[in-house]
Amino acid sequence: MKKSRINQIRNIGIVAHIDAGKTTVTERILYYTGRSHKMGEVHDGEAVMDWMPDEQERGITITSAVTTCQWKDFDIQIIDTPGHVDFTIEVERSLRVLDGAVGVFCAVGGVEPQSETVWRQADKYRVPKIAFINKLDRIGADFLGTVDMIRERLKANPLVLELPVGSEDDFTGVIDLLRMQQVIWDDDTLGANFTYEEISPEFRELAEKYREKLLETVAEVDDDIMEVYLSEKPVETDALIKAVRKATIGLKLVPVLCGSALKNKGIQPLLDAIVSFLPSPPDVPAIQGHQPDTGEVIECFPKEKGPLVALIFKVSMVEGRKLSYVRVYSGKLKSGGEVYNPFRKKKEKLSRILKMHANKRERCDEVGPGAIVGIIGLKESSTGETLCTSENPVLLERIEFYEPVISVAIEPKTHADQEKMDQVLEKLAAEDPTLQVRKDEDTGQTLLSGMGELHLEVIISRMLREFKTHVNVGKPQVVYRETIEKQGQGSGVFDREVAGQHHYAEVRLVLKPLERGAGNYFSSRVSDEVIPENFVPAIEKSVMESLESGTLLGYPVVDVKAVLSGGAFKEAASSELAFSVAASMACKSALEDGNPFLLDPIMKVEVLVPEAFIGDVIGDLNARNGKIESISARHGIQIIKTTVPLAAMFGYSTSLRSATQGRGTFSMYFSHFDKV
Repeated sequence: MKKSRINQIRNIGIVAHIDAGKTTVTERILYYTGRSHKMGEVHDGEAVMDWMPDEQERGITITSAVTTCQWKDFDIQIIDTPGHVDFTIEVERSLRVLDGAVGVFCAVGGVEPQSETVWRQADKYRVPKIAFINKLDRIGADFLGTVDMIRERLKANPLVLELPVGSEDDFTGVIDLLRMQQVIWDDDTLGANFTYEEISPEFRELAEKYREKLLETVAEVDDDIMEVYLSEKPVETDALIKAVRKATIGLKLVPVLCGSALKNKGIQPLLDAIVSFLPSPPDVPAIQGHQPDTGEVIECFPKEKGPLVALIFKVSMVEGRKLSYVRVYSGKLKSGGEVYNPFRKKKEKLSRILKMHANKRERCDEVGPGAIVGIIGLKESSTGETLCTSENPVLLERIEFYEPVISVAIEPKTHADQEKMDQVLEKLAAEDPTLQVRKDEDTGQTLLSGMGELHLEVIISRMLREFKTHVNVGKPQVVYRETIEKQGQGSGVFDREVAGQHHYAEVRLVLKPLERGAGNYFSSRVSDEVIPENFVPAIEKSVMESLESGTLLGYPVVDVKAVLSGGAFKEAASSELAFSVAASMACKSALEDGNPFLLDPIMKVEVLVPEAFIGDVIGDLNARNGKIESISARHGIQIIKTTVPLAAMFGYSTSLRSATQGRGTFSMYFSHFDKV
């Protein structure tokens, strides 16, 4: 990659609610940039970016796919992310390494629940965004209504850069408010050819009104434009584009464009907006890491001659080999070179560097800052870990993962499957940090825990398809948490001989309940004379490990504060082992004394239902212990927002379909744990 090219790189993600049209937008981008020579359609199962058999069958994106294309001398590296809530981790880890994002919104559905989730994730990583309002050819499309929803629901400051020419069946093109021209696409060339024309007389007044709003909004955030605007001189297009770019990168504005990806309209102006308004790697603040030993903060600037700093944001198993997806922030990665992982304190060798195009790969010798590539050869390094040099070690902040909320029991069908199953699950868990595998010690069952029913369905389908492993699956079970109702006290004494040596320790603990979501804490109130300070870390470790499985049903204990209140030791006989065991006994005893109870995962549910069926749907939600939060109307559809325990939501899609003649839809995502 030439040195001057770093300003011409755009690392972007396509994010949105399920079915808003992300993958269709990406397919059109690949076609118009010449990256692919045939448009793949999601509904035909032929989308380039949805290459997994499960994605093609279900018509949804499951795994984030990476590709690169060129537009007007710019390299655009795109990650197409899933929209389904069960695969939120794919969006989270993609946004962690991206410089910009395109939020795709359905003009009929507007801002849907998962759009809010991914938008919040982008806000968390301070990622500049563009909004693309898609599906303007659909019945019920409402461009300006969707813009209002972006303002209200996402608390964003939308800047309308385009207006649709017509809507629904009459949608033919867009009005470019920056250049004050109308863009019309040629259907005979699949939208590859388009022309700029004078704005039609019937749209002239509307265009001038929104051009004025555009200038007002930009003037509010840019002093240079404010000066020209107040002096009533015409604002130059180039100066306006420059101001919009600065405000977008500064997270002050969200440029809004529109079109219909399926009808091949609106994609080329979106590509122009991506290169004009979204940042290159040097435009965003340098990523911060810290020195592993001293904790000193280190800024990693995107310079080729700087020390190597890269982050593994995803691991994938391809044909039995481990493929690590990496974003390079500083320095160069070289094929055959050596890298250092400061988290594991190990050196690793890269055998190959691959430029990715969905599931196709192209080898390259070296890449510089801003590159997003696949690496083969890393044996130990995993998702969220940093690659650097041993001379200049840097640890970047790790990626946060979500806790699973649902589990199924699985068992191999044959003896041959038994041997394969554990290895396959290990590989799948390495790929997906939200998938957890554990053995239930009481029943001997293997429990698979994930983010939802679809998530676990896809995992089991992949076990059969990719790894030829047949398993029997039990009914889905909710992953509960445990906590205590009142303060509990407990003590434990360990006094016995182990391997010819006498061990003695006594530990007294108090467990106090905390508010929901507070987490677990440990503190010590004992002096050095009661228990020597060097034994306290062993006690803390043992208590925290004991809280991983409660006394009711063995689920993790949450929201408690453990206080070491007393104990005893003997000079010659006390040891870390004795204090660990005594602390574990004291913790179990204190848990039982604190009246333990179960916490259910509570889900936020949004149900869209035609007005005629609202009574039946609300009655069903109430029967499921749902708490209705709000009911609002939009386009003749009622939107019910509610919270419901996950245990009551199994099979809800079938009930909703039968109650609404198949016309109701719903989406849900995890909210919090609470007592039902």
